Amino acid sequence: MKESDAPCQHSGPVNLASVSFWSAFRFWLKLGFISFGGPAGQIAIMHRELVEERRWISERRFLHALNYCMLLPGPEAQQLATYLGWLMHRTIGGIVAGVLFVLPSLLILIALSWIYVTFGAMPLVAGLFYGIKPAVTAIVLQATHRIGSRALKSTMLWAIAAASFLAFFALNLPFPLIVAAAALIGYVGGHRAPGSFMVGGEDGHGSGPGGAALIDDATPTPPHAQFGWLRLLLVVFVGGLLWAIPMVLLAVGLGWDHTLTQMGWFFTKAALVTFGGAYAVLPYVYQGTVEHYSWLTPVQMIDGLALGETTPGPLIMVVAFVGFVGGHAKELFGPDHLFLAGTVAAGLVTWFTFLPSFLFILIGGPLVEATRGELKFTVPLTAITAAVVGVILNLALFFGYHVLWPAGFGGAFDWVAALIALAASVALFRFKLNVIHVIAGCAVIGLLIRLL
Repeated sequence: MKESDAPCQHSGPVNLASVSFWSAFRFWLKLGFISFGGPAGQIAIMHRELVEERRWISERRFLHALNYCMLLPGPEAQQLATYLGWLMHRTIGGIVAGVLFVLPSLLILIALSWIYVTFGAMPLVAGLFYGIKPAVTAIVLQATHRIGSRALKSTMLWAIAAASFLAFFALNLPFPLIVAAAALIGYVGGHRAPGSFMVGGEDGHGSGPGGAALIDDATPTPPHAQFGWLRLLLVVFVGGLLWAIPMVLLAVGLGWDHTLTQMGWFFTKAALVTFGGAYAVLPYVYQGTVEHYSWLTPVQMIDGLALGETTPGPLIMVVAFVGFVGGHAKELFGPDHLFLAGTVAAGLVTWFTFLPSFLFILIGGPLVEATRGELKFTVPLTAITAAVVGVILNLALFFGYHVLWPAGFGGAFDWVAALIALAASVALFRFKLNVIHVIAGCAVIGLLIRLL
């Protein structure tokens, strides 16, 4: 580990230059390849690496950024990486962090999609996935514990988390409604009982096992992260061009009804309604891509979801699979260029799906940084974090159900998958092994079981 990567042992705030751009670049690149487990697992990885081990950012600054990302449509873990990269190294840092969070997943899904449409059944990959799925379940469960143990510091926050879980699990309420209710409770509670919503570290110093963080509670907001109208208008203008130019070129060059044009338009709309994570928007994506446009079949959509669950990156990256299969099936560039058609379509839908996420961070980040010390803003966000803990627990149970009872409760219980999940949980909780090591080990186990 290089000096710039080592945990900070200073007693006070440290200049942000202590984290070199290339040290951060190497971390974001690594994160792109190990970000398994959906948003819960990805956030847990960032928390462990950046807050606990490297001490690049304090607990409160991390949670404050996370709370904002939870409010946005789009993949919250990718937006959190973009936010932290932007905070440390300006706009270029945010773009690098966000792109590297997605790029490995895009390349892997293009390769797997090509194998899928070319060779059909994939016994080798199926064996690997059989071992990875229980590991993912254990990762999400660990994330629930890690985030919950730090975010739920009062009876009120525990009650919000429990209510959120029941609302999502038992009542099937939409995630935006749960977030809105939590924010309202936090707003009212912040005026009447603000002490019930404190999460620790309220003395203004980044308390933690590694000492003060490089971006500590008391570290001033850097100049590039401060709000300014000129900067806001510039980001909005450039972002609008980055969306409008390719969309106009597609509409004019290929026609509005062309598959690529419709993909760009559909996934722009999908990017703006993905409140509550990928699972909340999947019904919308399914309805559009399968039923309306017929870019792929229902079975292909389910297979794509399995690929998205077991590859690094945001689960919403399933859109890359949708784009590849749709472009391949439509033979966009003729029967001799099927791989090119799928690759172009996958890249296109990824661009239109994730562009809004970058803009939300670059536009809203300065406003979020300006509210760090104001209870009327921080308390509602703290309540939202508590609600999200309950939703993450629901996600862990969702994974567990589909892994342990693959045919539903009426089918057989998968004891082998249960043992793999148990072994992964012991490795993560008891021995605190690296996530990528656990995933790799479980993948090998799953492959051996299928081969034998």
